[in-house]
Amino acid sequence: MKPKIAEAYDFHGKTILITGGSGLLGSEMTRGLFDCGANVIILGRNLQTAEKLAEQLNDDGHDNQAIAVQADVLQKDTLKKALNLCLEKFSQLDGLINAAGGNDRVATTSTDQSFFDLSEEGIRAVFDVNILGTLFPCQVMGAYMAQRQHGVILNISSMNAFRPLTRIPAYSAAKAGVSNFTQWLAVHMAQEYSPNIRVNAIAPGFFISAQNRSMLIDESTGKYTKRGQNVIDQTPMGRFGKPDELVGATLWLMSPLSAFVTGVVIPVDGGFSAYSGV
Repeated sequence: MKPKIAEAYDFHGKTILITGGSGLLGSEMTRGLFDCGANVIILGRNLQTAEKLAEQLNDDGHDNQAIAVQADVLQKDTLKKALNLCLEKFSQLDGLINAAGGNDRVATTSTDQSFFDLSEEGIRAVFDVNILGTLFPCQVMGAYMAQRQHGVILNISSMNAFRPLTRIPAYSAAKAGVSNFTQWLAVHMAQEYSPNIRVNAIAPGFFISAQNRSMLIDESTGKYTKRGQNVIDQTPMGRFGKPDELVGATLWLMSPLSAFVTGVVIPVDGGFSAYSGV
């Protein structure tokens, strides 16, 4: 027999849907859950990228399955189609991870673009993908969980929700909204539908991505920019995070071991949120 704790991290027979599941951070969460036996539905606007990840996972010889589905988190009809496909294929949905999100250069201040010049379109785009891109999947998948009276939702917030960063006002505000919405939905689901529906979030610290690389790394020298060095100086562990370092918190929050945990936002940040600078 497997030890009880090992059983809690055995996701065989469970189906998890991940929006942005083929992105930098989302793909590692997807891999972690798949390696623990879960069937995974990888949602993405870029079907080719999602299919490539699904093929890699399915080629590893597991008895569970990974399926890529093209969907837009801002279009509820595509989310409903993804849910129906999930139910047709696996008969149930046990968890949702909202990993879709991100910032946009046009909503970022710089020496050439002041806060007062940020475009309406750019600001709306950042709020849409982070706030509505979390809320809409929670409506569609959450309605199924409410009917079933069971399920787990994991949102992705950010360090910016704890400590707003310079230059990215829209992203910081949007992620603060994700944290607030996570707490609201956790209470709503537990009180109105079932205490067996849990809603939590992870707040990643600083991870190098295509979106922030130029802000943190000087491409000509390969060294940290001034902003990048500031981040390192404020991170007690003295380094940027690695995407697979989100997997542990993901598995815990999606597993029965966190059965009495709902409405929390867990930092995975190398100590950034705990450091006062002194």
